[in-house]
Amino acid sequence: MLTITTLASGSSGNSLLVSGGDTHILIDAGISCRRITTALNQLDVDPNTLAAVLVTHAHTDHVCGLATMVKKLSAPIYASTGTAHQLTTRMGLPSDRISTFAAGDAFDIGPLHCTSFPTPHDSADSVGYTVELDGCRLALATDLGHVTDTVRRAVLGCQTVVLESNHDIDWLRSGPYPYPLKQRILGDRGHLCNEAGADLALQAAQAGANTIILAHLSNENNTPARAYDVTFRHLCANGIDPERDIRLSVAPRSQPGPTYPVVKEVPVC
Repeated sequence: MLTITTLASGSSGNSLLVSGGDTHILIDAGISCRRITTALNQLDVDPNTLAAVLVTHAHTDHVCGLATMVKKLSAPIYASTGTAHQLTTRMGLPSDRISTFAAGDAFDIGPLHCTSFPTPHDSADSVGYTVELDGCRLALATDLGHVTDTVRRAVLGCQTVVLESNHDIDWLRSGPYPYPLKQRILGDRGHLCNEAGADLALQAAQAGANTIILAHLSNENNTPARAYDVTFRHLCANGIDPERDIRLSVAPRSQPGPTYPVVKEVPVC
């Protein structure tokens, strides 16, 4: 069975675990190696058995734990060409520990079929991932300035999706961030607002997703309740009952969330 567990999700750090049988992969290491290994041990996953670490992009909140992980664990790092260049030149990671691919490439890690897809974010060669096992598929699509056709094609048809719901536009505009940072977040290579995330969630649900996890919430410009409410209302307004037809949740910012099975029917809560 394919399962997914967020270890942390937010503007201050991101990492999630995908497991298929005895094969475990990490997507991003944006929290400390100690926090990652503690979380894995709590999930009864030996950190030394990690089969790979997949990196979406080289921003600190997605890679800050990588340097220590490379020293302590033997799992190979998978990164797109542009991201790999940043990991070696800016972070000093050894190139022989990184398996490099072109954005859009697919590869297998044990029984897990992983496919990358380019994402519109202000980091070189940023990507998202889908992971498939036995006909069940999940997608991680965060750090999106906007939803491209490529992102949409990757997400639609997955049973479980982890989607960005970063900020409330009004809160961001009226908040304390300096004007250039506000413009960056609101731009086409920044982050998705709650409404844009809710619309992608609706499209995913209409295409068969039964588990939707809202992720990468801003600490300053959003709350879990606000993100959930916007998506809940948007789904309801379009004929989908989040309490019956699907499972809708928000990933915790700084601690592991529940483990979700990726299945073809709505999971039993």
